[in-house]
Amino acid sequence: MAHASEYGQPLVLLVEDDPQDALIVQELLEDSSLAVRLEWARSVDEARRALVRLRPQCVVLDLGLPDAYEFSALSAVIEEAGDAAVVVLTGLADEGAGLAAVTAGAQDYLVKGRVEADWLGRTLRYAMQRKQAEQAAVALHAERMRAKENARLERGLLPTPLLQSMPLEVASRYRASRGSATLGGDFFDVVESDDKTVHAVIGDVCGHGPDEAALGVCLRIAWRALVLSGVTGAALLRQLERILEAERGGSEIFVTMSTLVLEPDQRTVRVWRAGHPGMLLHDGDQVSFADPGHSFALGLPVEADWHQDVLELPQGGGLTLYTDGLFERRLPGLPPRWLGEEGLLELAARHAHLDGEHFLDAVIADVESITAPEAPADDLAVVHLRWKDPS
Repeated sequence: MAHASEYGQPLVLLVEDDPQDALIVQELLEDSSLAVRLEWARSVDEARRALVRLRPQCVVLDLGLPDAYEFSALSAVIEEAGDAAVVVLTGLADEGAGLAAVTAGAQDYLVKGRVEADWLGRTLRYAMQRKQAEQAAVALHAERMRAKENARLERGLLPTPLLQSMPLEVASRYRASRGSATLGGDFFDVVESDDKTVHAVIGDVCGHGPDEAALGVCLRIAWRALVLSGVTGAALLRQLERILEAERGGSEIFVTMSTLVLEPDQRTVRVWRAGHPGMLLHDGDQVSFADPGHSFALGLPVEADWHQDVLELPQGGGLTLYTDGLFERRLPGLPPRWLGEEGLLELAARHAHLDGEHFLDAVIADVESITAPEAPADDLAVVHLRWKDPS
């Protein structure tokens, strides 16, 4: 048998109890055009251990092992084979069993006594290629399903603003965490109620993954339903916390959130903040930082009382709301330095003269350009709200 030290060649595990048949397979492989490393297991149990230890690229399995019944050996090998292709060996009178084995998951079959060297080599080579093609197809299907699921979640996390008559411009952006194909739990929403009051929310479920994204969708939809039914302020946050505690996967999950009411006078903004970062206040070509102060996130084991803060916007003024993925960025160099909200304000000031869409694009581009290339980057959601100038 060949040794595992012969690198660059696929490893084939032969599962055969008959030493004479094993020797025939070895000699046929040596005479074939396929160079492999060959290991031998004499039983199903020995094959299981070898599969875990060696992780071969191909398994050649005799269906007539003494410690197997019907297709139990094939089932056991496929269960442990992982990425390995499986080719079964049958007797002259059992060719139908080979076809059944392919139906049950094997890549191909060979009939003992009818195998030639080149045929054996081609069969194993094609079996390994077929297995790779199958895995690629499965991975592609999974990726497409993930993309569809992400699209559904994204529509739930980042909805179309529900505005009727108020002259409010809304621009938003979302970026998934670096190196991830899965959405996180960042969400926002903007709705106008019948009294011409505009409500806005931005939130962030701690953690990252489909469960957090689904929880973000749940809270965002609950927020919209509660707001449209007339619930606002601290009462709104208390109801959302009850929903969070009922829907979250564990008591360690918490949510930061800011919920706002923009009054019809287009100047007054009432803010309730639950552990969420501050916001940027826009006044013409100037931008400043508005921090409503310390508050507790939703879902913490503390008795929280969220208070109201009131902001006065200038004529035609606006706000930019964001999650912490926008400013919790590590900068290049040592010792480690972080952008932080003060650094974000400096970047935002460079682009304060731009309209909402271009402002968000410019700020995000600046943030991403100065982030250390090797540093992780969390999901980010950003929403820019600005009253249209009557002139």
